[in-house]
Amino acid sequence: MARYALLAGWCREHGCLHLLTAHHREDQVETHLIRCRAGSGPDGLAGISAIREIDDCRLLRPLLGVPKARLAAVLEAERQPFITDPSNSDPRFERSQLRQRGAVPVDADFTARQICTFGRERVIQDRKRNGVLASAVALHPAGFAVLDADVALAAPHEMAERVLAAIAATIGARTYPSRRERVARLRTWLAGARSRGHTLGGCRFVIWRKQILVFRELAAAAAPIRLTPGASRLWDDRFRVEMPAAAEKSVIIGYLGRAGTTELGRLVARPRRSGLPRLVYPILPTARDDDGIIAIPHLGYSRERVTAVPRFQFQPLHPLTRASFTVV
Repeated sequence: MARYALLAGWCREHGCLHLLTAHHREDQVETHLIRCRAGSGPDGLAGISAIREIDDCRLLRPLLGVPKARLAAVLEAERQPFITDPSNSDPRFERSQLRQRGAVPVDADFTARQICTFGRERVIQDRKRNGVLASAVALHPAGFAVLDADVALAAPHEMAERVLAAIAATIGARTYPSRRERVARLRTWLAGARSRGHTLGGCRFVIWRKQILVFRELAAAAAPIRLTPGASRLWDDRFRVEMPAAAEKSVIIGYLGRAGTTELGRLVARPRRSGLPRLVYPILPTARDDDGIIAIPHLGYSRERVTAVPRFQFQPLHPLTRASFTVV
């Protein structure tokens, strides 16, 4: 993550829209083996996608099907020096341990073909999942989702679980996807309407008016941050927050919370009709100062005589749909 943050930052500063890396066939095979050991499903066994979108650019890996030895031979022939990253042989990392044990199969071609088969199937399933997401899910700028339970849960079990996992990744902002058994358990609970609420991957799933609300789990959320005038930050891996330069002083950015919902009731005798379910009020982005709440933009509330309030843009770590998995 640190490596890609540095590379993407350089691309942003230099106006580069695409970042190409030289991941090769052996890298792909190692990823497949690591995920085999971890018990990954078919999606994980598809290995690395040749296209991935990151914060500031698009990451392209055009050489995933090319053997490492062939790349090294080209560099030698062109008398092009190359750098070996010391972390590649650091025994703390599982990938390095695989290399030191010689665990990469001799017939890497066969394993690579298996990976491509998993990859092509993943492409098919991702397209189907995206179709269900488009018809069954509405994302709100306040950072929550409304799921049409009749559409999503009527899909075959595996597809319904793919949909739930995708929503959890977007709303919960976890680095890695939820485990399959947890997603399957959630689908069973929601289909049976056994109780009102369940958690998965840093978010809550709550049955509401024949729909399912999916919103941030407060206990899993990032701590509040202080934002100074003119500053911009990505907060909780979900919101890009910008403070106008014209603001008089810094503010604290956080979620409204349960106590804040009560405070709002004291501040506003008759709240404006926002159309938002009260269930989501505690997870609404909020600006505060030492005197209390300054603004809750998604409720249209701001303190009197406050003219410069922060702007919140929902920018989740994992968009609900993204660049398709790509096989080369």
